[in-house]
Amino acid sequence: MNDDLVRQLEERNRQLNAVFRIASALYSAAKSGMTSARLDELMQEVLKIALDVVNADAGTLYLYNPERNTLVFRYVIGEKANELMGMEIPADKGIAGEVFQTGQAKITEDVATELSHLQEVDQRTGYRTRNMVTVPLRDIEGKPIGALQALNKRDGDFDEFDMETLSIVATLAGTAIETTRIQEERRLAIIARLLGNISHDIKNMLTPILTTAQTLVLIYQSCKSELEQLRFQVGEEAWQKLDDALHEFDTFFREAVQMIEEGSAQIQERVKEISEAVKGEISEPRFEPTDINEVAEKVLRALKPVAQRQGVELRLERQSEIPLVLLDPKRIYNALYNLVNNAIPETPPGGFVAVRTYVQFGGEFPDGNYLGIEVADNGRGIPEEVLRWMFTDRAISTKPGGTGLGTRIVKNVVDAHGGKIWVESELGKGSTFFIRLPLKTVQV
Repeated sequence: MNDDLVRQLEERNRQLNAVFRIASALYSAAKSGMTSARLDELMQEVLKIALDVVNADAGTLYLYNPERNTLVFRYVIGEKANELMGMEIPADKGIAGEVFQTGQAKITEDVATELSHLQEVDQRTGYRTRNMVTVPLRDIEGKPIGALQALNKRDGDFDEFDMETLSIVATLAGTAIETTRIQEERRLAIIARLLGNISHDIKNMLTPILTTAQTLVLIYQSCKSELEQLRFQVGEEAWQKLDDALHEFDTFFREAVQMIEEGSAQIQERVKEISEAVKGEISEPRFEPTDINEVAEKVLRALKPVAQRQGVELRLERQSEIPLVLLDPKRIYNALYNLVNNAIPETPPGGFVAVRTYVQFGGEFPDGNYLGIEVADNGRGIPEEVLRWMFTDRAISTKPGGTGLGTRIVKNVVDAHGGKIWVESELGKGSTFFIRLPLKTVQV
């Protein structure tokens, strides 16, 4: 048996061993019910096995983002993995973009001679790419959904066996990704139906609460009318003492009833927003002349008891002379409620959560002509692994039992207004969410 044949057999054995390990892991995960979190763990392991088999120093599994027409560094292994994870490149640029577009696998023996190689990635990370092999990633129907790439073979150049191995791995990975997506869609459809039923039940449960609140208002008004009759019987001085004693309760009662009424309406709206976020839908906003500070005040008033229990101060920092702006007030309320409500438990006692509102006249959106809203706190800050996927379908929560849906709802609201949102955060110092909405003022 000649040496070349021996080498081919060894390559085949390594290839079959890798395929067996990957297929076994995928089958086991599918049997137990694949979730997005489990898929992430599995894809990292699949990529690691593939790189070990082809003896590559690093590698990336790119996934296509149709909304931005980019390839996302979704799974990365190598010394620069943390810097690259979540990074995006144009879907028609670079060798990965070329393979994604053409569907043809490619071996690049020397990237220095390859005009399509994106040198900016190496320049950004300081990593030096010498050679690579890139294969397309497809779904079950053969539609391209990304690319798989191995970099810098440790013992020479990549060959046809390496490209064949990665192609098999990409087929298995693409099938797993698409299967998980289908399963997630089915789960979300079930959840959406349940939310519809829950919304109906909530409305039924809130009806007696609202009726009771309205009845209390009638009783209270009747009692106040009867007390008014005493004014002329007990004298002005005694009446003033009685009126002063009741003033604090009167203020609290009015605020409490207002909170019940506003809260009940917002609960129903909230369920609707969650349902839309689960289904990935963004319904058309209902624009109307809106005082953004009035919306912010309602949010802070509703969350004041929560903040007080936490020992957190709520602030509204407003710029003077903010005009009425065309907004969907219910959606904006939900967005601000989410952001403030999420910030309170992340802020230690003695800290603050501030809502800031301002306008930038002149210029073009998003650098000018916008309504600015900020929600800032001096709390714990947001970990990098959470920041990376915030406002995406992969958003996660730092709260026990959290789903990450809140940030998706906020993003949906901003998108529905044609706006922009981003966050800046530093661990131990706090976070600030920035929202910019196109400024559509109302002439009064």
